[in-house]
Amino acid sequence: MNAVIAVWALWLFRKELRRFKSHALACALVLLALLAGLFGAEHITRFAEDKFYQDRIVLSSATPYQRIVVTHGKPGYRLYLNGNLQFAERDEYRYHEALVHPVMAAHGAPKRVAVLGGGDGMAVREVLKYPSVESVTLVELDPAMTDLFSQHPMLTQLNRHALEDPRVKVINTDAFQWLQQGTDTFDVIIVDFPDPTNFAIGKLFTNSFYALLDQRLSASGYAVIQTTSPLIARKSFWTVVTTIESVGLAAKPYHAHVPSFGEWGFVIASRRPWRMPEQLPQGLRFLSRDAMKLMFDFPLDMARVPAEVNRLSNQVLVHTYEQEWGEVSH
Repeated sequence: MNAVIAVWALWLFRKELRRFKSHALACALVLLALLAGLFGAEHITRFAEDKFYQDRIVLSSATPYQRIVVTHGKPGYRLYLNGNLQFAERDEYRYHEALVHPVMAAHGAPKRVAVLGGGDGMAVREVLKYPSVESVTLVELDPAMTDLFSQHPMLTQLNRHALEDPRVKVINTDAFQWLQQGTDTFDVIIVDFPDPTNFAIGKLFTNSFYALLDQRLSASGYAVIQTTSPLIARKSFWTVVTTIESVGLAAKPYHAHVPSFGEWGFVIASRRPWRMPEQLPQGLRFLSRDAMKLMFDFPLDMARVPAEVNRLSNQVLVHTYEQEWGEVSH
């Protein structure tokens, strides 16, 4: 539209302009550049990505919701969503074991489990290590994510074909709406959304969302929420804890070190007190009962700080998160 207005203005004032031909030539060159950018957008994007990512790009896809990029290098495969790292093959087991097992093992014998986000199937992979599990409902907004991680050979190896398990049901919809519209309850709900980098994601960290989460949690159930870094984004982390507590749920925060991300935080939300599990599944690579005890201890530089409740009406978490991570990038 701007280009059309510029051409119209050029024609309208053609008699007043001293160097009409020069202006017309400049206008034509700009229009050609815009058209080249329009039709060559995919090539330009690929060129930019090749310069941006450290490793070789093996897969890239633009969906209505996000840009998905998978790279491969010495650390193995890495997944990026909109340029933000989601997991690295060499240490993703640390993140997903820390996310899943403190609540799954503490429950005792969970039968019905929901995973919100986590379309890569890694969290589902850990959930399926429990023989008591009868059904897993995976709620992922972007169908391209679940399609990739259920069909692409190199990606299904990472999640051990978890999304192909007959106990797993994939629902591609907005998690907020899914919580509002359903009535089923779950023994464990695992919330694995990306960090609140914008208001669309920020709504999934509000008191309104956690109130809905509470309604879908069984009386003896546990929910766990990935909650950014308590070291880098300290106030953001404790904002999530405060927001969970504001809807009447008990919040049990903890953290784990994931080399690709640094110190990372999680929060358990429940009606009944969380207790240290008696045992964990066999074959874990990171988590043990002794290691788990240390995860619930917060050193001084990650200790609790005052924080507001994150509401739909204010979305304070998005602003706080942007400020804290922005200070790191500078």
